[in-house]
Amino acid sequence: MRILKAVQAYYPFREMGGPIVKVRALARALTQRGHDVSVLTADLGLAGREDAGMRLERCSWGWRAEQDGVEAIYLPTLAHYRAMTFNPHVIRFCRSSLRAFDVVHFYGLYDLLGPAVSFFCRRHGIPYVIEPMGMNRPIERNIPLKRLWHRSVGGAFWQNAAKVVATSELEQRELIEDRVSPLKVVVRHNGVDLASDRAKFPRGSFRTKHGVSMNEPLVLFLSRLIPRKGADILIQAFSKACPESGHLVIAGPEGEPDYLAFLKKCALDSGVNHRVIFAGPLYEDEKKAVLADADLFVLPSRYENFANVIAEAIAYDIPVIISPFCGIRPLVEERAGLVVNPDTDSLSSALHRLIHDKSLYRQFQEGCKAVAAELSWDHLTQKMERYYVEVLASQNGIH
Repeated sequence: MRILKAVQAYYPFREMGGPIVKVRALARALTQRGHDVSVLTADLGLAGREDAGMRLERCSWGWRAEQDGVEAIYLPTLAHYRAMTFNPHVIRFCRSSLRAFDVVHFYGLYDLLGPAVSFFCRRHGIPYVIEPMGMNRPIERNIPLKRLWHRSVGGAFWQNAAKVVATSELEQRELIEDRVSPLKVVVRHNGVDLASDRAKFPRGSFRTKHGVSMNEPLVLFLSRLIPRKGADILIQAFSKACPESGHLVIAGPEGEPDYLAFLKKCALDSGVNHRVIFAGPLYEDEKKAVLADADLFVLPSRYENFANVIAEAIAYDIPVIISPFCGIRPLVEERAGLVVNPDTDSLSSALHRLIHDKSLYRQFQEGCKAVAAELSWDHLTQKMERYYVEVLASQNGIH
């Protein structure tokens, strides 16, 4: 198959969150299975990304790069508002090259790239699938504008999808409740690499760098720093569960202005500022180093469509504590960790339990291995491949 993946942000713009990891992993895995895969995305500032490690070349539509057999095309960005970009060259690309693809896979909503490409898909009879990534229900920021998007450019884009890919059973239920046909909605979880290079990151490097003893618990929060994720509640819970020893790592890019300063004040007010490490964004080797050293991973989020980072922690055999509002919950509960309400007392109790109940901790560590196996990209890519085949068969009148 010749597959086009259209996404607003792609590697090397890792600060844009988990979708970059997901799209890249799926694209690579599909290529390894013999498919031709291209990624169409926006140029969000390649000129200033010397760390990308990519060889870029000019093409008719902007920049082109190839890594691990996956072609990435970066469209020039004329203007942008938050994550939404305006990329006029998308029209030229669609007119000259879109018909070369068998199927198109869109990731995310509330942009102009998806509606523009889908217009040409419908014109040329190319089927497409949409993976909304938890965005279908507007839950934060610019809710009126998001509703306007659904009523305008997003209408035909959304209604004409051959399939809608939910990344959790939670999202599947929400989509059906929001009147998406149950016949269209399919589930494919997000995956993880099974930490095959863990030997490169022996336990202790992150702790040594930050002066954390090997004998004290290291609790990790790794996600975008925005109010919904609940890092402030975790800081308060940590101060109660670990009043004298232990360190808490708060890692991730700041997603709201001044929110990092607010979290630092929370740590100061809770009396644990000297034991809370604000590590900033951690990617690639830095992320692997902190995962190798963490004893517990906690994400008390008020809503997560799936939560890739929880799966990443599980792949490192780290028991987790999450809220009931994380889409990965069915895979975690009583297998790889605890599911508790995102409030200070519940989190504090869960932290204390997993730190001191060694038998339960070891049980969850063993459970992590089974969960991680279910989330291997090899397994999930085969599932996605079957969905593409079903879409093409339906398009060709084969049932």
